[in-house]
Amino acid sequence: MTKLTRRGLMLGAAAVGSGVLAPVRHPAPAHAAAPMSGKQAPGYYRYKVGTFEVTVIADGARSAPVPDTYVRNASPEEVGTLFTALRMDKSKPMAPFNTAVVNTGDKLVVIDTGLGPALYEQSKGAVGQAHTNLAAAGIDRGSVDAAIISHFHGDHINGLLTADGAPAYPNAEVLVPAAEWKYWTDDGNMSKAPAGSLLESNFRNVRRVFGALGNRVTPYETGTEIVPGITALATPGHTPGHSSHRVSSGSAQAIIQADVTAHVAELFTRRPDWHAMFDMDGPQAEETRRRLYDMASADNILVQGYHFPFPAVGYIEKDGKGYRWVPAAWNPSL
Repeated sequence: MTKLTRRGLMLGAAAVGSGVLAPVRHPAPAHAAAPMSGKQAPGYYRYKVGTFEVTVIADGARSAPVPDTYVRNASPEEVGTLFTALRMDKSKPMAPFNTAVVNTGDKLVVIDTGLGPALYEQSKGAVGQAHTNLAAAGIDRGSVDAAIISHFHGDHINGLLTADGAPAYPNAEVLVPAAEWKYWTDDGNMSKAPAGSLLESNFRNVRRVFGALGNRVTPYETGTEIVPGITALATPGHTPGHSSHRVSSGSAQAIIQADVTAHVAELFTRRPDWHAMFDMDGPQAEETRRRLYDMASADNILVQGYHFPFPAVGYIEKDGKGYRWVPAAWNPSL
């Protein structure tokens, strides 16, 4: 160790004054040799609702071009302007997907199941991540007591199956909205779908998924508590039987809203009057958005949205004639 003395300080000062400086040693330059990771960390996030523990499970996200008919009652220019205002690529916006697991202490419940592991393989891991992220979160699919489905679009039901078509939740009761089951399993409704249309494809996918489960489902009615602490809410419009779910524990509550705002959720939060091409009944979907969001904003209810950016937990605020999504602060502890 160098001993600092008054004589040494004076000699150093004299050297600086005379222009004679001691040589400076520089550290060796870094070469940034560490390899690139090339992937994200597993996507899961936990928060509490009373004594319940909710785990948000990321199913991934994907960007894709939107057609001119993306919003039925707005011009492509109007839609593009709002995408830009939201700092999104207006030609290929990103749509996220998020499922939920509710641990009530007595029951382990999955709400919606993602795009499924078959699409995970096809998309090279971009979407269909739910099964992988469940495992990363320490959740065993074999331990799930109930799988609650909000509606029958593929990004919500395909994860009921494994990549080879086996039941992904072998010990779970599969709970589906009664109105949704009635509509999509009706052969007469299917016969009215235009050949080759997205609607016809969805009818066929419903038969594929639930056929693999032996059609073993339990239909539920909205307005009822389908699992202790989880009540089904009628939120139709996106599909005929579309349902959301209120999670309640003590005085705490949260609403898991599914596709009240679908695909790029923030767009239709800002403009609840816009009718998305994915909403089967645009005016009804608009009425549902306003009714649910007026309640959530007035009562300051925590909301989890299937298509909001991960972890998709936040609040709804009134903003002029529309609403604004306010993400909840990230909490490092439970």
